[in-house]
Amino acid sequence: MLVSDFDYDLPEELIEQTTLADRAASRMLVIDRAAGTWYDRAFTDLPDYLERGDTLVLNNTKVLSARLFGRRAGVHATTSKSDITGLVEVLLLKRVSDEPNRWEALARPGRKLRVGEEIQFPGGLEGTIVDRGERGLRVIEFAPVPDFDAMLSRVGHMPLPPYIKRSDEVADHERYQTVFASRAGAAAAPTAGLHFTPEVLERIKSQGVRPVEITLHVGRGTFQPVEVEEIERHKMHSEQYEISAEAASALNEAGRLVAVGTTAVRTLEHGIREAGASFKAGAGETSIFIYPGFEFRAVDALLTNFHLPRSTLIMLVAALAGRELTLAAYEHAVRERYRFYSYGDCMLIV
Repeated sequence: MLVSDFDYDLPEELIEQTTLADRAASRMLVIDRAAGTWYDRAFTDLPDYLERGDTLVLNNTKVLSARLFGRRAGVHATTSKSDITGLVEVLLLKRVSDEPNRWEALARPGRKLRVGEEIQFPGGLEGTIVDRGERGLRVIEFAPVPDFDAMLSRVGHMPLPPYIKRSDEVADHERYQTVFASRAGAAAAPTAGLHFTPEVLERIKSQGVRPVEITLHVGRGTFQPVEVEEIERHKMHSEQYEISAEAASALNEAGRLVAVGTTAVRTLEHGIREAGASFKAGAGETSIFIYPGFEFRAVDALLTNFHLPRSTLIMLVAALAGRELTLAAYEHAVRERYRFYSYGDCMLIV
């Protein structure tokens, strides 16, 4: 199967750059797999598609202020129309598990940042490159500070995706988080969850639907582009996940499992394969890659946003809804001027 099989044309003006005043005010395109069709609704109609006994699975990861701007130690920063010297941009991806001060990160300019190089960040935060990978991947060891997470909140920036063509603002530190975010560790938001408000969740619970929280810290695996033509050759980078004992018990008692976001899908499908016939509590890393031909063992329905062409995310959606139906629904969304990507509208697949 070719990556070009998952391409579509998207006018740039449909890539949403800002948030709506009301989180829940997005449109929702509903795909009915059995009927092979779709129709336009609003996100606030979501409870109408949920039934008593359903379980709504939420990813409770919290986005870190993981984008840092610094300067190579000993290099005087100068700027001109053609050159920027000494300036460094770092996106923290995940802690290296056995070293709390060490982080896997993407860094620019990658070619200049060699092992042993020191970087100075605002607030007195300092880091040293201790390992070097391909395509800008680095491991950075930070000098000890009393509370690294608090320091990161003060000096870091919200890691908005590159297709949002503006710097992060104060509002993004709230709006690029879900209202149920509680487990810090993500380098990007699980964007399908951004539409929910406490009021919508209460309405869902009041009709006998049980929300269950699991964790997948969104990182490089989710947003890494596919750089091979045959998608079967693509290798996902691993991301950290956790299913608590309480969540595992609730998932095993569930009727339909309605996943909120592709990250919830990947966690559930990895979890059921690790556990066998039923879910078990566990934590670790997953590099599961879901594309057409995949056999779903856990997920019955999916709420998701609209995704980039040729991405692993649209491949996952196509695995559940079918490639032809997915692309036809996307063409409809373009014609009807839906808002695309992280701050955009959503799609429900039933």
